[in-house]
Amino acid sequence: MTLPLFYAEDLAAVGLALEGSGPVSAASRSREYLLTGSEGHHAAIVRRIGPGEQVMLSDGAGLVMHGTVLSPQAEDPRASLRVRVDGLSQEPEPSPRLTLIQALAKDGRDEAAIEAATELGVDCIIPWQADRSIVRWKPERQEKAMAKWRHVLTSAAKQSRRPRVPELRPLLDTSALLASLQQPAGQTAQALTAVLHEEAEQSIPLFLSRSGLGAASAPEIQLCVVVGPEGGMSEREVTGFRTGDSTELVRLGPQVLRSSTAGPAALAIFAQLLGRWDV
Repeated sequence: MTLPLFYAEDLAAVGLALEGSGPVSAASRSREYLLTGSEGHHAAIVRRIGPGEQVMLSDGAGLVMHGTVLSPQAEDPRASLRVRVDGLSQEPEPSPRLTLIQALAKDGRDEAAIEAATELGVDCIIPWQADRSIVRWKPERQEKAMAKWRHVLTSAAKQSRRPRVPELRPLLDTSALLASLQQPAGQTAQALTAVLHEEAEQSIPLFLSRSGLGAASAPEIQLCVVVGPEGGMSEREVTGFRTGDSTELVRLGPQVLRSSTAGPAALAIFAQLLGRWDV
């Protein structure tokens, strides 16, 4: 059974030396870590994790600590968990990185999309204010909306035992998005973008075959999946995507999926074809 995972942003500051990507040395095994805050409360009070149980702690950026609970500090009103460090490792960067560009959608469908995408292994999320998005993030509400999305990503990553919480980038409107997808001259990182559209002629397997992207691709390669809003993409957006040097329209299948399911479905297919699930 997979061990419970809790996040500790200051985990890298405990001063434990990494030996490559392997466990810590025997001399470091006597070290202890005190998990406090909301995660300590969740572990000690909500989950009622007790002495002798095994847990994983992560900084959310790939650093993972395996430990044994020495004692829950349930008498502390803030609650905390004292953990003996048994091992420390660094999860490698995924290759290629998967990014979901998700249009804002009503009734929480955009949040459902990024939650499922996180469980399926997405590495980066970009919220998109599409031309036809019914939901609008007004400037004074963007910080609150971003915080809500960040909470969704963190909760989903924790539930699915992911040492890496997906990166959440700032909101883009259509003009900014189209500009960002253009490959600047001399840029070393390669970005390929699949725009899900019902009128596309090529499938995901054909798109991957033509792009030459595979499981052995370099880590700096980014594969982006673009999902439009409920009302579909505007003509301006489709035209802009068609003219991108590394952007192509791709069909997901014979059905037209909702904005809440299209992105996760596509990411699952890409993950399988790219060998990210061959573990």
